[in-house]
Amino acid sequence: MTAKATAAPPTTQNRTQDELDDLIRYTPDEVIANRWLPYKSARVLKEKCYRREVIHHNDGGRISFTAEDIRRENERTAVLPAAA
Repeated sequence: MTAKATAAPPTTQNRTQDELDDLIRYTPDEVIANRWLPYKSARVLKEKCYRREVIHHNDGGRISFTAEDIRRENERTAVLPAAA
């Protein structure tokens, strides 16, 4: 056997919870249901994705979001306070 064949498969035991959360992909329906992004419906969110106005993944033609995508989109749309 080669060294490659005898190596143990990678496990998720050494990963932090944040790293595991970033592997989960959410559908537009889940994002809207949990109110993670400020859009009225999943259809509106999908249309914005089609026009490439929202940070997302296009996995095999299906729109999905990671926790990092949602964080980045919230940062991008944040309104900063005016300087005093």
